[in-house]
Amino acid sequence: MFTLLFVAFLLTDIALRLWLATRQIRHVTAQRAQVPAEFSDRIGLPSHQRAADYTVAKTKLGMVERVADAAILVALTLLGGLQLLDVALGHAIDNEMLRQLALVGCVLVAVSLLGLPFSIWRKFKLEAKFGFNRITPRLFIVDSVKGLLLGLLFGLPLCALVLWVMANTGAWWGWWAWCIWVVFNVLVLWLFPTLIAPLFNKFVPLDNPELAARIQALAKRCGFALRGLFVMDGSRRSAHGNAYFTGFGKSRRIVFFDTLLSRLNVDEVEAVLAHELGHFKHKHIIKRMFVTFALALGFFLLLHWLSGQVWFYTGLGVLPQLGRPNDALALILFFLVTPTFTFWASPLASWLSRRDEFQADRYAVGQCTAQPLIAALIKLYDDNAATLTPDPLHSAFYDSHPPAVLRIQHLKHG
Repeated sequence: MFTLLFVAFLLTDIALRLWLATRQIRHVTAQRAQVPAEFSDRIGLPSHQRAADYTVAKTKLGMVERVADAAILVALTLLGGLQLLDVALGHAIDNEMLRQLALVGCVLVAVSLLGLPFSIWRKFKLEAKFGFNRITPRLFIVDSVKGLLLGLLFGLPLCALVLWVMANTGAWWGWWAWCIWVVFNVLVLWLFPTLIAPLFNKFVPLDNPELAARIQALAKRCGFALRGLFVMDGSRRSAHGNAYFTGFGKSRRIVFFDTLLSRLNVDEVEAVLAHELGHFKHKHIIKRMFVTFALALGFFLLLHWLSGQVWFYTGLGVLPQLGRPNDALALILFFLVTPTFTFWASPLASWLSRRDEFQADRYAVGQCTAQPLIAALIKLYDDNAATLTPDPLHSAFYDSHPPAVLRIQHLKHG
């Protein structure tokens, strides 16, 4: 029965995603010949058509990637891939903790390697075709190796601790595993700005006295205890631009991509930052963290129950080993199939995110007026080849930010 339910959800997921992608392609292509009136005086037709072509190309690649991901999922579950791997490792490794860690590691490596061709194609074909990719093959390899090593450094101890808790804390292990996961996420957020991010990018203090003074004044007005202003060498990897704030306490800092600073004037940079500080002022990040933690607790408690149900394993093509712990199997199966059962909730998550974006926009307007933020957004839409005419239904499922036309209208009319 569970097998049929899983197949039904998987087929529905694939069909829905492909249908939404087809709608997006058709809608963007149909609007390709004319720039929306709200942008006609700022964005030329060639730029608008480039954005449409970029969006269509990304959507088509996403369609192929989703089908490939589904094939990998079926191969690991219903076609017996995970079962074969579990049995083979059971024969090769006697230590139960090492066997389970090896199982998790092998699945993660296999999934990563199978997804690598899409990453390469996206970077060196699609992004390069539209002038965004600046990463070299050597840097891509270095980044991948660093990511793998960080995954091992942080992931193996975390996984080992969760597996130990599952085996030794009885009926309470779901709660203990959730506590460990929460502490781990907070630790990563704390370490990211000062330890993790510098492994991949170079950060230098902002060397623009006028802009620095404006930002310091803005942060003071917003009640943001600023610990540092930094510029990141985003141009080493991509032509896309961004700005963000990160960290806790003394590690709190504001970071600008160098690509962003090269395109926006002082007023526009201040407006973009005011928007980001709007998220801080309205506690969006903290609220999202608590929502994420609450959902994670629900998932861990659900996993606790499912791990004790034989049908959960057999329904997904795996026979749990008798007399040996199957905690790693439960973890792997749960995190492999959960996205298939939860995609229907995407519109709600996107709506909540877009609501926060509107709220941050209103806050920014109160700090800097609407015009510089509108000008900055239009430049960013243009530079990043973001489509101005997404399909409304596709946008409702996938877009964390409001569509460009709607966002500009809200800024103009409040």
